Amino acid sequence: MRRIYLDHAATTPIDGRALAKMRPYFSEKYGNAGSLHYFGTEAKKAMENARAEIARAINAEPNEIIFTSGGTESDNLAIKGIAYANSKNGNHIITSVFEHHAVLHTCKFLEKDGFKVTYLEVDSRGFINPKELESAITEKTILVSVMHANNEIGTIQPIGEIGKICRERGIYFHTDAVQTLGKIQIDVKKMNIDLLSASAHKFYGPKGVGFLYVRKGTNIHPLMHGGGQENGLRSGTENVAGIIGMAEALKISIKEMGKENARELKLRNKLIKGCLKIKDSWLNGSLKNRLAGNANLGFDFVEGESIVIMLDEKGIAASTGSACSTKSLEPSHVLRAIGLPHVKCHGSLRLTLGRDTTTKDIDYLLNVLPAIIARLREMSPLRKGIDISEFEGKIEHTHEGHAH
Repeated sequence: MRRIYLDHAATTPIDGRALAKMRPYFSEKYGNAGSLHYFGTEAKKAMENARAEIARAINAEPNEIIFTSGGTESDNLAIKGIAYANSKNGNHIITSVFEHHAVLHTCKFLEKDGFKVTYLEVDSRGFINPKELESAITEKTILVSVMHANNEIGTIQPIGEIGKICRERGIYFHTDAVQTLGKIQIDVKKMNIDLLSASAHKFYGPKGVGFLYVRKGTNIHPLMHGGGQENGLRSGTENVAGIIGMAEALKISIKEMGKENARELKLRNKLIKGCLKIKDSWLNGSLKNRLAGNANLGFDFVEGESIVIMLDEKGIAASTGSACSTKSLEPSHVLRAIGLPHVKCHGSLRLTLGRDTTTKDIDYLLNVLPAIIARLREMSPLRKGIDISEFEGKIEHTHEGHAH
């Protein structure tokens, strides 16, 4: 069966050039970077070269790059690390309602520990209002955390403007750039970013490795204690092979960024135009200010999970904003944040393109999707005259009683 992968926002295949760079560090150059002998110093030198390469990519200094296991750890280290290190100066954090769960759940955890969190609303396209951010700042505010681009609908936030507000007010600014690094040019100095989270497997690097940029002079506490690696902020033996693969993948992604974005944008626009020809469909998020490879669409009277399953039967890998795929009755918090009712949230489909996506792939999708939607609608009780508002009320009731 023909297999087409349209879920690059979830993960990307490792670039063969990055894998080739990694291979020697699994078996030939296997030293611990903390050891003083030849094997250790060999690994240390390679790791520090990778650190410098990553720093150059975002206009940072090498000692401002802290290696982690990925985006979730980086988000936790940034938010908890700033919160606990600066609690004497204030206990207020500002974020948005549609951040990644690695940010939202971390903030909820801190609320249980006495911190106050303001969750900024977003408009129908997924943008926060910088003026609302300014209004939310108090003398107790110590951190603002707003993601660079949303993982579900691809909306790109005005990070430079947000960073400027935070810098002028003397507040730390963290951004989760997991979806944007390697796809959008990032300059931490120009954008006034104090902390930035990244994950290698989102830009064709290996899984299980990422980094946190921490601006020099930032007051932050570690989450883990041990040997004091990574400037004392992330103890534990470094994943040298993964770090080298990450640096190489990032270098390649940035080098090819312009050409690849233009190619994906053309394909994505073709995809969106074709999907919107299906009756009772819509696009979630902004058409203009979104990631080049992201298309998040909605279809009335169907379940997103069912679309994903039927697409998979046709050899197409996709995902949905509906959390039904995770065995939860709760709809996507991102789609709820932009104002979609529960029923419409459950009819969402996320299609994310990558380097291996071709015109033939998009043509094939557009050939099979209309029939899938039509078939599901034939079976849908919502299409057969049941009051949608009544159905939505039942979902709301079920959601309220659902244990988290």
